Amino acid sequence: MVKTAEAGGKRPKVSAKEAPAFSSRVIKFGEDEPLKLDCGEEIAPLEIAYQTYGTLNRDRSNAIYICHALTGDQHVASDHPATKRPGWWTLMVGPGKPIDTNRYFVICANVVGGCMGTTGPSTLNPKTGKPHGIELPVITIADMVRAQAMLLDKLEIPDLFCVIGGSMGGMQVLQWAVDYPSRVFTAVPIATAAKHSSQNIAFHEVGRQAIVADNDWLGGEYLNHDTNPRKGLAVARMAAHITYLSDGALQRKFGRNLQDRDVITYGFDADFQVESYLRYQGSTFVDRFDANSYLYMTRAMDYFDLAGDHGGVLANAFSGTTTRFCIVSFTSDWLFPTEGNREIVHALNAVAADVSFVEIETDHGHDSFLLETTEMFATISGFLTAAARRRGLD
Repeated sequence: MVKTAEAGGKRPKVSAKEAPAFSSRVIKFGEDEPLKLDCGEEIAPLEIAYQTYGTLNRDRSNAIYICHALTGDQHVASDHPATKRPGWWTLMVGPGKPIDTNRYFVICANVVGGCMGTTGPSTLNPKTGKPHGIELPVITIADMVRAQAMLLDKLEIPDLFCVIGGSMGGMQVLQWAVDYPSRVFTAVPIATAAKHSSQNIAFHEVGRQAIVADNDWLGGEYLNHDTNPRKGLAVARMAAHITYLSDGALQRKFGRNLQDRDVITYGFDADFQVESYLRYQGSTFVDRFDANSYLYMTRAMDYFDLAGDHGGVLANAFSGTTTRFCIVSFTSDWLFPTEGNREIVHALNAVAADVSFVEIETDHGHDSFLLETTEMFATISGFLTAAARRRGLD
């Protein structure tokens, strides 16, 4: 049974009145409640770490599930326990914000294969007493969503007012709408695609190879030897972070400005500000993320292909859906370009689904969905408000 969210975490420079109350818990599934995986294996026992914000209404009709992206977690709008920094979507989630915690009951769980409390490579295997490591079966987006549905069953939440997320989170949103259409009233996939592109798979492979080439990876057994492939994971993060930005954003922010010097050094230190920035991104990332989880998460995204799972026709995946969709893309997002988002819109139109679409002009690149984007806020707020009236949540 879900209880009223407990008071907790306040983000810096935000008053207690503005900060959403949250509750962080772990739900455990026993050996008799296995998570069945696409690869044919099972995970049991299973633990899912999650946060909630706001209050579930009497008829349990105001729940919004937020699906996090590749390097996100359940700490959507509360301070991260490792970094002590504000949650990754505090701009979107909270009292009076587009996802209004005065109105909606918000849930977000760390995905299966993650590293923030949900069963993943770094959690202990009760059968061996050691971390799962890469002995954990490979996870897919559908597996993540299947685990989330199990969580909602435990919370006695029959269906969701909305499922929302960006990037890998958007993939989960689409999977939710396809696998559990009767449980999803509205779906908001942001900056995503119905399949991972060849180019994106290639970028992920570069990151994975950086990790496994690190001498401290030790065949994935590094946690058993009290070490960590920090250098490899940092390089993987640096390479990925470039794809989250746009050329315009990098040029505006850094250009060819030098870092703490007036002239170039004719060496291989970080002469340029952009080099220093990427090194910082890499070094701070390793303090909060597990290298093996990075392998699992990127692989899950690579395998994602909704059309491939439905006879090669994307529209088949949405046949008969009654879910209402709002799809959002960004003009400068070259990682998940508008073209891929429009493909989803066309598939939904082909089955006469209720779908709206907005392409937002910005030069911030893929990361735009995490930033203060007025048009995105207005779009999502308006969509949810209209849907709430249809749902009878006023």
